[in-house]
Amino acid sequence: MIKPLLSLAVVSIFSVLPSHAEDWAAYRGSKGDGSTGESISAKAFADAGPKSVWKVETKNGFSSFAIGGGRVVTLVTEKEGKKNIETCVAFDQASGKKLWSVDLGAGGKLDGGGGAGTKTNKGGDGSRSTPAIDGDKVYVFDAFLVVHCLKLADGSEVWKRDLVQDHGAQNIRWQNAASPVIDGERIYVAGGGKGQALLALNKADGKVIWKAEDDQITHATPVVGTVAGVKQVIFFTQSGLVAMSPEKGQLLWRYAFPFNVSTAASPVIWEDVVYCSAGYGVGAGAVKVSKNGSKLSAEEIWRTPKENINHWSTPVVKDGFLYGMFSFKQYGKGPLACVDIRTGKMKWKQAGFGPGNVVLTKEGNVLALSDAGELVLVDAEPSAYKELGRVKAVTGKCWSTPAVAGGKIFVRSTTEGGSFALGE
Repeated sequence: MIKPLLSLAVVSIFSVLPSHAEDWAAYRGSKGDGSTGESISAKAFADAGPKSVWKVETKNGFSSFAIGGGRVVTLVTEKEGKKNIETCVAFDQASGKKLWSVDLGAGGKLDGGGGAGTKTNKGGDGSRSTPAIDGDKVYVFDAFLVVHCLKLADGSEVWKRDLVQDHGAQNIRWQNAASPVIDGERIYVAGGGKGQALLALNKADGKVIWKAEDDQITHATPVVGTVAGVKQVIFFTQSGLVAMSPEKGQLLWRYAFPFNVSTAASPVIWEDVVYCSAGYGVGAGAVKVSKNGSKLSAEEIWRTPKENINHWSTPVVKDGFLYGMFSFKQYGKGPLACVDIRTGKMKWKQAGFGPGNVVLTKEGNVLALSDAGELVLVDAEPSAYKELGRVKAVTGKCWSTPAVAGGKIFVRSTTEGGSFALGE
């Protein structure tokens, strides 16, 4: 159901200094790797102080913002009587005015997310997937494995595909958290049954382009990239890493990796190396992908059981070094750390971030969002932790990823979201 327009009070709080404006159209940005081509001035961040452009209410859930076509879109979980309803909401990018909201379907308690008390910063329910914007459409992969295509202008439905009904999908504890990945005419999602666990759908009509494999899903969003000279889409399933050819869905290589309870961080690509990590005692590992003739193979180059854990906080990579939140259930305490992607060796760590998320700026710095809603700009160098500036952005719990678009930083929590600008 599309709800009528709502005017929300515009309050202010933050900012960025762009060399050029760009969108942030999907989870971890338009390139899907957590990087932005926009500048964030260290001087402005440290000296000018936060300037709020607008703030809005974003109740429940850990969905991040997707930004494109003048819209800021996210998922929230709203109450209707005793029911929880997963809802896609669009705000005006410039003013924060609520433009439309669409009920995606009854949610209910998302499998024991637990108490969401601000004192403990533990648990919490609500939407975990992030929408993706492409042209005049927005795509949503909801908690119950239904893919929705909506008009960006007003939220009206174009098509939808139910992976449980149409493909024998089986959901996972805490329900789906993976976001849809758009690549040309294809949307990549996981969740089907035997022989159709990994899917590429046509973004125009939702029809299946290809389906393959028998893997069981995780909470991790797939990534698209070129490794060993070959473009591929890499899924992180309960069996490990699974690389598929984008056009025909042919298996390119596999890397067996343990699963325990939940895998939620996406794989990270750097040159011919692919990194992955999971919580619940699993740890991290990396493979080097090689090409021999027309065939690809993946060889493990290191593995750190129970160490280098990214619970759901996918790191970014610069010059062969990973920067991100490496901890498990260390709410409010877990460190931001630097790890060599080639060896698994930790170069430095700084406590006090918790399971937040990071963005790599044009300058090669790291913009980190702590789980308590602080934005911290850090010099991305492996020699030592060097903080360039810190501001409090939002209240509530931030397990989402900050977005950078149109000269602004966009942040949301389980309570509120906002657009922030840093002056010169």
